[in-house]
Amino acid sequence: MQYYSTNKNTAPATLEEAVVRGLAPDKGLYMPQEIKPLPQDFYDHIAGMPLADIACRVADALFGGDVPQDVLHAITRDALNFPIPLVEVEPGIWSLELFHGPTLAFKDVGARFMARLLGYFIRKEGRRQVNVLAATSGDTGSAVANGFLGVEGIHVYVLYPKGKVSETQEKQFTTLGRNITAVEVDGTFDDCQALVKAAFADSGLQARMALTSANSINVARFLPQSFYYFHAYAQLRRTGHRGDVVACVPSGNFGNLAAGLAAKRMGLPVRRFIAANNRNDVFLQYLRTSRYEPRPSVATIANAMDVGAPSNFARIMELYGGSHEALCRDVDGAAFTDEEIRQSMRGLCQRTGYLLDPHGACGYQALRDGLRGGEAGFFLETAHPAKFLPTVEEAAGRAPEMPERLRAFLQGRKEAVPMANSFAEFKDFLLGRA
Repeated sequence: MQYYSTNKNTAPATLEEAVVRGLAPDKGLYMPQEIKPLPQDFYDHIAGMPLADIACRVADALFGGDVPQDVLHAITRDALNFPIPLVEVEPGIWSLELFHGPTLAFKDVGARFMARLLGYFIRKEGRRQVNVLAATSGDTGSAVANGFLGVEGIHVYVLYPKGKVSETQEKQFTTLGRNITAVEVDGTFDDCQALVKAAFADSGLQARMALTSANSINVARFLPQSFYYFHAYAQLRRTGHRGDVVACVPSGNFGNLAAGLAAKRMGLPVRRFIAANNRNDVFLQYLRTSRYEPRPSVATIANAMDVGAPSNFARIMELYGGSHEALCRDVDGAAFTDEEIRQSMRGLCQRTGYLLDPHGACGYQALRDGLRGGEAGFFLETAHPAKFLPTVEEAAGRAPEMPERLRAFLQGRKEAVPMANSFAEFKDFLLGRA
């Protein structure tokens, strides 16, 4: 399979080239040249298939021409070696709990898949050290850091905005050491993402260091997120629901939604998607007006969604040929203030006892508000509520139980490199590590 740049000003790349580079030379994002539908027989039998088997079939369709099947299946199964249950929280509304992995967040799937795929390419080609740059607004940093921890031939630099991630999130990537370096940037997530993109665009830096990204910028991070949409659909069919299915996605940098829409392109029978935003509602405004107008992000209690210039908007546009009308046929949107997020968390807990994290609360409320007659739907519960303990306890009136894995992270000692929002300073820092 060849991968093209969304900017269309550079030659297509192989999967290996796309994964190792992260960003295309023309600063675009890589997309597969073709996304083929899976056969109807697959969907006829999907309800009886376990998650790993479903994911291996999808992985074969996406990556099978570029990686030996035994290697690809081992990578896929390892990325999914934890449960992803579908829990009914109210009639017709289901939570897909993506927080049972090593860092208790949905990004564990893509991060683990990419770490092992990149490691395979490094060993295969006998490459020198590859340096992974990851900007994070919260959970990406912990998932990437833990997914790549100890992987030979790879060093990870996690850039995060000072004071704008939860203590638990911060401790999950600042306490690891070894091949993980945390960089605490005096700015926003968008500033961190801009520093990463500037590093990829700097030819002098690229000549000294092999750089790649582990954000959803990287095709090996974004596409594996499609696996659990197939799994959710299979589980929902097992419940006996035969009507239309709706998927609701808490959205920040929009890699997760882009992966779901790629799954729909592969034939997944999801009727429509709902993109749930916090106050950073650039995408919702695009749906309403057909104008895409990025702007500086604002801080909210759903901090992992605090993105004002979502990178994966370009991928979504590619999937729909740039057609606003076509996109609006498949995707609705919603946005919520901090107080509305708190009310959603409080209301569901009082009615059912189910605890949401702030991001899942956006997904739950958008789905609850948006379901139509005959539909059932699932929202992505993207992180364990204990990762946002003070916010959840204040909003819901009950503290979530603290998993032992999180407790262990909180006992670690933070180590981070302070950094001004300056590419010159960041470049000097990286060159000093070359």
